Amino acid sequence: MEFLLYLGGILFMLIGLGLSIGLHEVGHLVPAKLFGVRVGQYMIGFGPRLWSKRIGETEYGFKMLPLGGFISMSGMYPPSKSTGPASGMFRSLIQDARSANDETIAEGAEDRVFYRLPVWKRVIVMLGGPVMNLILATVIFTVLVSGIGVQQGTTTIASVTECVVPAGSTQTECTPDDPESPAAEAGIEPGDVIVSVDGQPVSNFAEATAIVQAAPGETLDMVVLRDGVEETLSITPIAAERTITDAAGQPVLDDSGEPVVKEVGYVGMGSQMGYVQQPLSAGPQMAAENVARVGSLIVTLPVRLWDIGVSLVTGGERDPNGPLSVVGVGRLAGEVAATDAPILNRFAILLGLLGSLNIALFVFNLIPLLPLDGGHIVVALWDGIKRAWAKLFRRPPPAPVDATKLVPLTVVVAVLLIAMGALLLIADLFNPVDLLG
Repeated sequence: MEFLLYLGGILFMLIGLGLSIGLHEVGHLVPAKLFGVRVGQYMIGFGPRLWSKRIGETEYGFKMLPLGGFISMSGMYPPSKSTGPASGMFRSLIQDARSANDETIAEGAEDRVFYRLPVWKRVIVMLGGPVMNLILATVIFTVLVSGIGVQQGTTTIASVTECVVPAGSTQTECTPDDPESPAAEAGIEPGDVIVSVDGQPVSNFAEATAIVQAAPGETLDMVVLRDGVEETLSITPIAAERTITDAAGQPVLDDSGEPVVKEVGYVGMGSQMGYVQQPLSAGPQMAAENVARVGSLIVTLPVRLWDIGVSLVTGGERDPNGPLSVVGVGRLAGEVAATDAPILNRFAILLGLLGSLNIALFVFNLIPLLPLDGGHIVVALWDGIKRAWAKLFRRPPPAPVDATKLVPLTVVVAVLLIAMGALLLIADLFNPVDLLG
């Protein structure tokens, strides 16, 4: 059964990745067709063709290697003027790129080419793919935090501490000298549901805790629901040093990574954990936080890749916040699915992984280097700057930017991307990230 769950987690992530890639390409395809560009192919994957079907002028299909996708637009670059053989490796690469580009321009459809579009339309076409991933991630995170909810302390009391022990103490049982906890003294019982504290309605345990912590030595009225009947209890928090926790019940850490301990109001009660639904604005906020996190990862990518290489050679533990290959993501999804935990918990983690994967696709594709979408956006913007400059000084319109001249740099970037993928793949096979302990 565990093996089947493991395979189910991998399958979930593969299907999710396929949909993410497919929708990414739809983000390019739809505006390209709306703007009149001839699109010859819409393909998911690379390598040998597995299946395809031509609908109108576009061939739709799947290829063997599910490592991405593409659409083939007519005339990404201006047609070449020379057809003779090129001398030198770089010139040969450029000529080959121009020849391949020329083949996409169908006879009679010379005006339906990408490079003739206004700059703003070209930017929209190239932004469409990454933005589709951002939209998908936002939807996933909204379903996750507003539909399922965030796991945190609820207003239902799970436990009441009998006595007060010093912070950080390893004591497990109360002694006759230990003072009774304010919660026990007030008569709070496990199963009580907190309705309000000090006249303030609360919707989760974090809100109740905040009120209590801010009122050491003050007597507060706490309304609880017990067996369907509301009861008002008087509780007086004592001043005690306690570890500060966040809404999820996790310790808040200082700059040095140590738990923050402060003197706050304390009553000695714990809550049941459960999923608390968040407002609809929490989904976009979570997406924005993930964009910032992935952007930071991209900036430090060379250092992180070096650390991964070192850990692969030495067998050291990998950074759990580092990049992963498709194999690493699938492996992690399988482990999550096979974990002994409630189904909803596992599903929530898998959804979070899929949302984070789409954020990674969004940010990574915006890197301003060819062959990534960001590189094509830079080429379009440079073309627009040249045209605006010529118009400002009343000069003749310049020739369209010929991005095939950047093919040597594109090849270098492609080789680096392949090398990065190979490193991550090997690391994920032989020294995988352990997020589950």
